[in-house]
Amino acid sequence: MTIVKFLPSYQRIQQALQWWSSRQSTKLFVEAEKIRDDLLQETFTIRRHLDVLTSNNLNLSNHQTQDYLRQIDNFHHSLVQLSNRLFPESLPDSFPLAIQCLIEPWLVVNPHLYFHLDLPVYWRQEQAFHSLTVLSILDELLTINLSNIITSITIYISLKQQKNQGQLKIQINYPDITSFMCHTNSTELKYICDTFQFLTSGRCFYRVSHCQIIWHLSW
Repeated sequence: MTIVKFLPSYQRIQQALQWWSSRQSTKLFVEAEKIRDDLLQETFTIRRHLDVLTSNNLNLSNHQTQDYLRQIDNFHHSLVQLSNRLFPESLPDSFPLAIQCLIEPWLVVNPHLYFHLDLPVYWRQEQAFHSLTVLSILDELLTINLSNIITSITIYISLKQQKNQGQLKIQINYPDITSFMCHTNSTELKYICDTFQFLTSGRCFYRVSHCQIIWHLSW
């Protein structure tokens, strides 16, 4: 009887982790494509320019100099963004700052999104694995709940510590019932909860009401 009761739970967790693995694999594929399409092409262009300068020994105009400097600056900025996507520089020392860094690209690409952050200045010391897992879950949660929305929407994110437990709350207010229904009837929402609880030994649940979803994560 115990084994029979255990099987549905095992299958649910297995499906959630397979879903999580698939999502992470897709992210790695996208990052690899960005490197091939952007950074490697930029490197090739800069290298060609340097070859021309070396062979011709030309005097550069101010405009040419500024153009090359701009390319190098863009290349440097792209590398910084890539490194932060893979593992935020601030994560080991400041989890709240890592959350801010996660939100910044969302604001650049989606100016119609309005984030209100309630984050502490100081945060407890914890294993980087746990912090990175929570940050990755938050990113997936936002991706699923905010995909294909082009109208204004407000998101509240709060991070607090109660005794020895970290608590993350995400509240999303949808602009209309259609957007709300499209983003709250997904099996992926349950997968997020199962994955988070399995990987962090914490708790994850969400509540839905009229045009609103509120997530609670604790670990």
